[in-house]
Amino acid sequence: MVPGGKPLHYLDQIREHYPVVMHGVSLSIGGSAPIDMEYLEQLKALADRAEPAWISDHLCWTGHDGKNLHDLLPLPYTEEAVEHIVNRVHQVQDFLGRRILLENVSSYLTYQQSEMTEWEFLAMIAQRADCLLLLDINNVYVSSINHEFAPVDYLKGIPRGRVQQFHLAGHSNCGDYLIDTHDAPVIEPVWDLYVEAVKLFGQVSTMIERDDNIPPLDELLAELDKARRLAMSVLKEAAIA
Repeated sequence: MVPGGKPLHYLDQIREHYPVVMHGVSLSIGGSAPIDMEYLEQLKALADRAEPAWISDHLCWTGHDGKNLHDLLPLPYTEEAVEHIVNRVHQVQDFLGRRILLENVSSYLTYQQSEMTEWEFLAMIAQRADCLLLLDINNVYVSSINHEFAPVDYLKGIPRGRVQQFHLAGHSNCGDYLIDTHDAPVIEPVWDLYVEAVKLFGQVSTMIERDDNIPPLDELLAELDKARRLAMSVLKEAAIA
């Protein structure tokens, strides 16, 4: 989202050969301040240029009073918050002229005011706003440990037709809590949860996130191959059944 230079030059070159999707961290769809229209205009201009298959951002708030805190902050799971976010999603989708994907974030605290589970909250927003979902499997696992719920219950509470993409990632184990850091390999319990997700939602575009401690390319490709093998195995079993 810059007026020119190397980032756009390389994006244009990549786009000539590969499909792309756009994934943001600053929409602040759950924030209390008005939607940043300057940000939306820049987002739409980039989308018109890159022609992404879809655009996604996070179900959270990221700042207040014009200040971006550069973090994905959790929301209270209330009917009031659902109505507030649905109205904002409608505004964004009308401006962009397309449906967006919302991603579940990892969280480290909850609100006493919450009236429902996170998955009920996410499902309700998707249905009422008619948006799609980016289901981050690692975030489900991280939050399930931090807040002591069954991660498969979360998956089962998400409407199947709304899930457009999966994310996988590694995280940091801090003993009695986990932090989503994208700096380590995907662990086996997250792979197991991914298998359950494929069983529930079928063939869904999957991306592995890695932001730090980047290993050799062969190791990254091996993780990608594992995701493909697991998904294909589940889909073959379903076809036979």
